[in-house]
Amino acid sequence: MITLLIDGQVFIFAVLLVTIIVSLSFHEFGHAWSAKYFGDNTAESLGRLTLNPVAHIDPTGLLMIVLVGFGWAKPVPTDPRNFNSFWATLFIALAGPAANLLLAFLAINIFSLGVSNDIGFLLQENVATVFYWFTYLNLLLMLFNLIPLGPLDGHYILPYFLPKQISHKYRELNQQYGGYAILGLVLLSYLGLPVFDALRGAAQWFIGVLRVVG
Repeated sequence: MITLLIDGQVFIFAVLLVTIIVSLSFHEFGHAWSAKYFGDNTAESLGRLTLNPVAHIDPTGLLMIVLVGFGWAKPVPTDPRNFNSFWATLFIALAGPAANLLLAFLAINIFSLGVSNDIGFLLQENVATVFYWFTYLNLLLMLFNLIPLGPLDGHYILPYFLPKQISHKYRELNQQYGGYAILGLVLLSYLGLPVFDALRGAAQWFIGVLRVVG
């Protein structure tokens, strides 16, 4: 992202930065809300059941996003001993990506509805740019977090769909090597290899799928 500033694209940089902050905050709020729903008040007691970005944004993680295009928010703490359902971990993990999907759905359809009704300010190029990047980045964040590697949400989800023995072995291997694997993919992408092209293409495809008005 820092290259946008270097190239003088201040508006795009600002749009991306604000979108990332909002999207990460909604993502983490989704985890916190669903944890409370399933009986765990740990996140709420630590002030994480809020949409306030201050509670969710990790300054170092945000700086890394700006500098290298990859970073993180503060993970939402949970205590599985408080969960009231076998499915709690699955749905708490899904809640973050689902929050981003909801934001993307609302953004693209509010924009489409406005354009179809000739609402003037929505016809401006800069406004269209804001809605596009907000939709696209939320979808990209959703898809990226569903990768079942390292600390990403997907590693909590995949075991529910694996046989018990394979699930146990997967958890063991991911705990040992998953973080290195996702870091390796990020480094390869940073070096120019198209390791995340499928995610980018899927995010573009989802924009068309989610548009139901206009």
